[in-house]
Amino acid sequence: MKFFLDTANLDQIRTAQEMGIIDGVTTNPSLMAKEGITGETNILDHYVKICNLVEGDVSAEVISTEYKSMVSEGEKLASLHPQIVVKIPVIAEGIKAIKALTSKDIRTNCTLIFNPGQALLAAKAGASYVSPFIGRLDDIGQDGMELIHQLVHIFDVYGMTTEIIAASIRNTSHILQCMDSGAHVATCPLDAITGLLNHPLTEAGLEKFLSDHRRLNG
Repeated sequence: MKFFLDTANLDQIRTAQEMGIIDGVTTNPSLMAKEGITGETNILDHYVKICNLVEGDVSAEVISTEYKSMVSEGEKLASLHPQIVVKIPVIAEGIKAIKALTSKDIRTNCTLIFNPGQALLAAKAGASYVSPFIGRLDDIGQDGMELIHQLVHIFDVYGMTTEIIAASIRNTSHILQCMDSGAHVATCPLDAITGLLNHPLTEAGLEKFLSDHRRLNG
C-alpha cells in the first residue's frame, strides 16, 4: 500500500520524504488555508514547491464547480508540473470534467466520495484515483472502512484500473484497517503514519538493550 501525505506543510513533507515513507501528497483548499497560502499565484507556486520535494503524485484541487471552468482550471493545474493530479469533486459536472481531462491525458483524483456508486461513476469516467472519506463517514455513525472493502471488491470484480485512496484518515488504526482491506493508497497526516512505529514492546525491548549496555559498559 502506498502512503500519500495529506498536507500542504512543506516541513512535514520534507520530513516524510527524508524518512522514505511517502509516495505522494494530497492537498485541498482547507489545507492550503491552514498553511496561510492565499492568492492564486501563491497557491500555484506552492504546488510546484511540493512537487519539487516528492517523487510521486501531488493532488491539486480545482475550486470551480462548473464543467468548463473545472476543465480549464484542471488544465492549468496539470501544466504546473508532470506530477500534478487534478482533484475533482464527485458531482455531475465533475464527472464530465474527469472524462474531458482524461481525454487530454490529464490524470484526476475524484474526491468527496461516500458511496460505491459515486466511485464507480468516477472510475468509468476515467479517474486515476477515487478518494472515499472514511473518517467523515465514521463521524455520522456509518462504517467508513466498510466502504473501502466494498470498493476493493467492486473494482476487482469489474477490472477497474482506478486506484482507491482511503482518505479522511484520523488515526493509525484506520491505516492498519486500510492495509487489511486492500486499499491501494492511504492519504494521512504525518503523525498517523509515524504512529505505526509505536509499540510498547518495542519501547520496552529497546530500553532493556540500552540498560544492559550501560550496566556492562559503565
